[in-house]
Amino acid sequence: MDSIVHFRKEDIPKILMVIISALLYSFGMNTFVKSGNLFPGGFAGISRLLSMALEQYLNIRISFSVIYWIMNAAVTFLVWKQVGHKFVLLSVLWFSLASLFTSILKLPYITQDPLLISVFGGLINGTAIGMSLRSDASSGGTDFVSIYLSMRSNAPSWNIILYCNACVLFLAGLMFGWNQALYSIIFQFVSTQVVNTMHQRFKVTSLHVVTDHPDEICQAVFSTCRHGITKLACEGGYTGKPHWLLLMDINTYQLKDVLKSIREADEHAFISVGSLTAVSGNYYQKPLE
Repeated sequence: MDSIVHFRKEDIPKILMVIISALLYSFGMNTFVKSGNLFPGGFAGISRLLSMALEQYLNIRISFSVIYWIMNAAVTFLVWKQVGHKFVLLSVLWFSLASLFTSILKLPYITQDPLLISVFGGLINGTAIGMSLRSDASSGGTDFVSIYLSMRSNAPSWNIILYCNACVLFLAGLMFGWNQALYSIIFQFVSTQVVNTMHQRFKVTSLHVVTDHPDEICQAVFSTCRHGITKLACEGGYTGKPHWLLLMDINTYQLKDVLKSIREADEHAFISVGSLTAVSGNYYQKPLE
């Protein structure tokens, strides 16, 4: 397999979004996380815990940014062959810039209220990570693990990160006080829910379409995405007229384009939309580049 990564002109908006999201993440870290002495999820929380523990107990000063970058760089080598190389490189760009920006930016604190810090800090943190994921990148670390699990199961696995972070918060509570650990739970919960809302790649939507033009709709959908369609002959319960029922499962982020293509093929089609927890069987998931 060719390991050379080719970036195209259409990748420029993604790169710009990665830079913006890394800057937003650093703003949240410096303005909210540090002021509230919180512990974010994933490698960021582990890095803060290690940095603070080394300074307090061993009088060794290693900045959060250095530990965060080293941990992410180490896991990058482990997932290089598991996910798309372009995705990995964009993720490296993200966590490298996030580490740099967090280290050099000096920003004033906005509030000292711990609840406001937890809620709004979580919103900013989740939004930054969600932006990177929608740009086909990630923040590395546990994001790599979560996306790998999502690819294997065809279902979102972001809540798994929330459970894994419990160990970090337990240690943080023991060493630095339970108030910070408990407020960090609020921070992480808000952040996780924002990411879960923004990231649509591994969410699946079910479509039921009643139409008199099944072949036209099938061709329109096939030109939009790569998913199979089941055709069933049916009959209207009130009119008694024959129709066709089309059943399909698609990725949620494709929903808007698929609905548009269906309407263009048959503006009178009746469409019902439902969400699915997971799918099992021969379901195509577009790989990350």
